[in-house]
Amino acid sequence: MSGTLFIIAAASGTGKTSLVKALVADADRLGVSVSHTTRPARPGEVDGVNYHFTSREQFLAEVAAGQFLEHAEVFGNLYGTSRTWVERQLAKDHDVILEIDWQGAQIVRALMPQALSIFILPPSLKALAERLNGRGTDSNEVIAHRLSEAIADITHYSEFDYLVINDDFPTALADLQAIVRAARQSHRAQADRQAELIKRLLTGG
Repeated sequence: MSGTLFIIAAASGTGKTSLVKALVADADRLGVSVSHTTRPARPGEVDGVNYHFTSREQFLAEVAAGQFLEHAEVFGNLYGTSRTWVERQLAKDHDVILEIDWQGAQIVRALMPQALSIFILPPSLKALAERLNGRGTDSNEVIAHRLSEAIADITHYSEFDYLVINDDFPTALADLQAIVRAARQSHRAQADRQAELIKRLLTGG
C-alpha cells in the first residue's frame, strides 16, 4: 500500500470537520472515509455523501464478516468505518482521512499501525465554550456536558503522533497540510511510489 491513512480526532467544538473539509478541498489524492450508520438520514443528508445509511441487520452482518475497521454504538445507533473501502483507496495510492474519536483511533491503530494520527486541540477551554455556545443549538446543560466530555477526550492527546492547535484557522490548516506533505515524502511512501526511479539510480539505468 502506498497511500497513507490519517486518523484525525478532536473534542467536540474544536473545528475538526471544518479543517478537514478545507484540507481535502485543497489536496489531490486525499479523501475522507464516509461512515456507515444505522441512524435515519436527516433532512438534506445524502446517502453515500454524508453517511452510508443501512439497516441494523445489514450493519451487524457486516460486523460479523469483519467489514469494519472500527465500529461503535452511539445513542442507540451504530456507526462504522469500512475496512474494504479504506484498503482499496490506500492500494490506489490515495491518502485517506478517518474522522473518528480517540476510542476508534485506538482500534484502528491496532489494526493498521502504519496510520498517522492527529489530535486537534482548542486554544483554551474558554474558546471551546464560546464555540459551543456560538452554535446556538444546545442548552446550557448540554454545553456543560460537552465541555466535560471534551476535557476527558483531551486527556488522550499523548496517544497521537501529531498535535495541531486550532487557534487561528489558516495556521491550523497549514499545519495539517504540512503533515500530509511530510507523510508523502516518507521513506515508506516514496520507496513504493518511486521504486522504478530508485532501481534506475542504483543500476545506472
